[in-house]
Amino acid sequence: MPRFQDFCLLLALSVAAVQLPSRAHADEGVGGMIARATGFLRASQQESGSFSPEGVPDYTALVIAALLESGTQVDDPMVQQALAHLQGNVQEDGGIYQSGSRYRNYETCLAILAFSAANTGGDYDGLLADAEAFAKKLQWDEGEGVDPTGTSYGGAGYGRHKRPDMSNSNMFAEALVALGNGPDDPAMQRLLVFVSRCQNLESEYNTTEFAGLNPDGGFYYTIAAGGSSQAGETANGGLRSYGSMTYAGLKSMIYAGVTADDPRVKAAVKWVSQHYSVEQNPGMGTAGYYYYLHTLAKALGVMGVDTLADANGVERNWRADLAAELASRQNKDGSWTNANRRWLEGDANLVTGYVLLTLANCQR
Repeated sequence: MPRFQDFCLLLALSVAAVQLPSRAHADEGVGGMIARATGFLRASQQESGSFSPEGVPDYTALVIAALLESGTQVDDPMVQQALAHLQGNVQEDGGIYQSGSRYRNYETCLAILAFSAANTGGDYDGLLADAEAFAKKLQWDEGEGVDPTGTSYGGAGYGRHKRPDMSNSNMFAEALVALGNGPDDPAMQRLLVFVSRCQNLESEYNTTEFAGLNPDGGFYYTIAAGGSSQAGETANGGLRSYGSMTYAGLKSMIYAGVTADDPRVKAAVKWVSQHYSVEQNPGMGTAGYYYYLHTLAKALGVMGVDTLADANGVERNWRADLAAELASRQNKDGSWTNANRRWLEGDANLVTGYVLLTLANCQR
């Protein structure tokens, strides 16, 4: 899930006041929601250009990417000011992170998304090449003394101090794609090894101890360091699948060239169909809800599907479902917040960034 998940005490520094959503704008359409959200972010931007009170670059990078994907122009002063702030976090090693950060990979990958989206004239080519080299160096592989049989192999974590996980690996996959790397890229193929092992599916790609304990085809947080799921364990010690990581895993497999007829993709699609929801993060309830929505939208968009069958076999227009649900939840000031503040979803800038990424996929 998003950074700082083990540091809940920092929530108090970044939680915005929760507002009641307004249903008065439910019929204004996706474009209207985006316009109101963009206005909110314009008003909430710090003088430094940051969208975080603490100045951490990942918030700002996510918001930049979200604004650009949802229609704001690169030359907009709000975007330019944010990019300048983000550029101030470029480090000598090529990473883009706050000095002293323990989340260097996560911050760098989000920054790659922002600068790639803004790189219309090639101004950031050098910066992006350095950031790519930095992120690839942090991937858990032979360079970290991990051979292909190790459960950490191929994954990405917050940095060298922390074992890899599906959330960071998903973000690493996004960064690789934004940089133009396809399925043949060695880093993407190493990543696929890790992703496949985080799926509740026993196969030639996954012979780990958890593969057959809960074989529902969904994904959990990490197979590394003994394995763990934010959704908990089954009675027999299996790791429970949940929505956000299942969409993240499905999307990452597609990026890595796994086709629709592959058993891994089939099993994941079956899971998301059986647990289809735009009202909660399946397996987690309201926790990480908006993070979940943006992984859902991106994954189904990458799949190229317009509808998805739910547990009752009803074909759901997921774009329309998302738009209607988000319209009902938008706050009067144009933002969104989650009453469940886990993983910093009480912060209006962060959550509104997630929603803009979601809505951008609803427009396509």
